[in-house]
Amino acid sequence: MKQKIIALTPGEPAGIGPDLCLQLIQAPHEFALVLIADPTLLQQRAQQLGLPFTYTEWRGQQEPKNGVYLLPIATDQPVTPGQLDPRNARYVHQTLNRAVEGCLRGEFAALVTGPVHKGVLNDAGIPFTGHTEFIGERCGVEPVMMLTCPGLRVALATTHLPLAEVARHVTRARLHAVLTTLHHELSNKFRIAKPRISVCGLNPHAGESGHLGREEIEVIAPVIEQLARAGMNLRGPLPADTAFLPEQLNATDAVLAMYHDQGLPVLKHHDFKNAVNVTLGLPFVRTSVDHGTALELAGTGRADATSLLAAIALAHELAG
Repeated sequence: MKQKIIALTPGEPAGIGPDLCLQLIQAPHEFALVLIADPTLLQQRAQQLGLPFTYTEWRGQQEPKNGVYLLPIATDQPVTPGQLDPRNARYVHQTLNRAVEGCLRGEFAALVTGPVHKGVLNDAGIPFTGHTEFIGERCGVEPVMMLTCPGLRVALATTHLPLAEVARHVTRARLHAVLTTLHHELSNKFRIAKPRISVCGLNPHAGESGHLGREEIEVIAPVIEQLARAGMNLRGPLPADTAFLPEQLNATDAVLAMYHDQGLPVLKHHDFKNAVNVTLGLPFVRTSVDHGTALELAGTGRADATSLLAAIALAHELAG
């Protein structure tokens, strides 16, 4: 595997993904970065932003120099910044498929993804719950979604589900698999010798001894006990409203939240600009920005590339 070649997909063409990529290519890089995108789209956006844009086409170079390459895939329709067009959903899907394909065959060591608009993909007839689920399905694995920023890591037992469906997806089998993957990846990719993992409860006050729900007693605690006997360093189930206090976080390397909005608002409040989404359990490294398409900022020059730079830096570190 070429350890220093990273693929990058800009995501929704009408959003800030192209803007961020254009900011990115203005600086030198200590590795090869392959941008999978439409060169016409990038040229037009560069003109709107007043940025220079030149590129070297990616043809699977065996010994690429450090810098940015472009693997061309064309949009189906012209792109207007800020205006979604379902006819370009196929382009987004194609860029992701090409990137995953390249990672699976060893062409790329890691994948960094820009923000997509799930709604427009589904409106175009392409079922899409999220990058995590899409890539996991392509790889034939059950991935784990984790967000990280300086001082905090939050993994999710469930990802993009309606709140009404969360409880039935918090099963012993699911928690066992998620905790096993989380522990393995913290040990191997993040090089933490003995990961300390805090596990949130599902219900307020972690169920209040069964008075506010029994998932903690019947599902979460038994899995924690089983895996602790196998050697994992686990704490919980903890009430989520106190699991993120500084004294609690000082004793943990990652927090496992039971659902999306239980853990991610805390992390995004902690350090939104530097937050990175990492997909655990894949046969390659995948990171992503931790923000949406920001359609209102596309083409304005006000997009902030901090999260993308952090995602690329982490992908490069983990792939090494």
